[in-house]
Amino acid sequence: MKCPKPGCCAALFAFSAMTLAQATTISDNVVRIGVITDLSGFLSDVTGEGAVTAVRMAVADFGGKVLDKPIEVIAADNLNKADLAASQVRTWFDTQQVDMIIDLGNSATALSAAQIATQKNRVAIATSPGTTRLTNENCGPSTIHYAYDTYALANGIVKALVKEGHDSWYFVTIDFAGGHSIERDASDMVRAGGGKVVGAARHPIDASDFSSYILQAQASKAKVVGFATAGQAAINAIKTAGEFGLGKSQVLAGLYVFISDVHSLGLKTAQNMYVTTGFYWDLNEESRKWARRYFEKVKRMPTMVQAADYSATMHYLKAVQAAGTDETAAVMKKMKEIPINDFFAKNGKIREDGRMVHDMYLAQVKKPADSKYPWDYYTIKAVIPAEQAFQPLSKSTCARLAR
Repeated sequence: MKCPKPGCCAALFAFSAMTLAQATTISDNVVRIGVITDLSGFLSDVTGEGAVTAVRMAVADFGGKVLDKPIEVIAADNLNKADLAASQVRTWFDTQQVDMIIDLGNSATALSAAQIATQKNRVAIATSPGTTRLTNENCGPSTIHYAYDTYALANGIVKALVKEGHDSWYFVTIDFAGGHSIERDASDMVRAGGGKVVGAARHPIDASDFSSYILQAQASKAKVVGFATAGQAAINAIKTAGEFGLGKSQVLAGLYVFISDVHSLGLKTAQNMYVTTGFYWDLNEESRKWARRYFEKVKRMPTMVQAADYSATMHYLKAVQAAGTDETAAVMKKMKEIPINDFFAKNGKIREDGRMVHDMYLAQVKKPADSKYPWDYYTIKAVIPAEQAFQPLSKSTCARLAR
């Protein structure tokens, strides 16, 4: 191009260089990811160090850089305390320029961490918590709920069992936000299907003796005992149920049970129990290929949460690449535009309320004789399509949604 005036080309060159620089801006020249989770408590097998490993695997597979800038991963233990989680992520945002936080731990720690992320205009991706409040009354413009939620977990099991005539339920529930949420969602679905809830017992996070709770469940004569409890607490509760013979006369539903819990319980104790999951390592060749790589690093097969940590990190980095920046609004726009197609989800999509919708699976734990190799634990009984698995967007109470 011929410049009409002296100095024109130099000005155009300077303008183009400035535009290019603006188009590919990375704050402080590093994309920094913070994994805030339970590294030492009752959820550490479900998430924990395995979650950190999954995030680091995603960063390595992405190439360690995005937009030619390095990607760093830091991690912290929330100790399952909401105030500690909030304090930690605030420090990360204020002093360490963390761009995205992921996993977030239990529902209470997730709600507090996500609130700080909203205040600081940073991305928060919740893979570990279950509470539907993250996409309802506590939704935020930069919060994504990625792996599952209590509506989806309850939906898979409850509808199937009630349809089969298992229409009276008793719940053993952990006394925190996620437990309350899944008991509420499951109860609503039981009643909507024409069944009834005959009672519930709530136990503290640090409960060690579950005898009284299991005796109450047994005495209820409910057709189904729903374990709305998680991590080590779920393991202890279900072990006690086995010792009391609950599985012989009542159906056991692991509403908040992960494959790590089944592994700890053993098939002899966990056999026939129903669970809902968004990921199973042995689902297909793609999931097996990634899971075996993960197994080489941690010597355990991944939970749904740990698989989601990898998938969500990869999706975030793809969005940064596509946006040409790590600026939160631009990245969130791309995350919602780009479909998720990987070993974790096919045609996954992040909705306006922050919910990532994808297929879920109703599984039944195998009998010991039916398991052919290590970690061969589930029989997939049904695929729950994405549009049916999660709470409809029309029922969301997220205040940001246009009505």
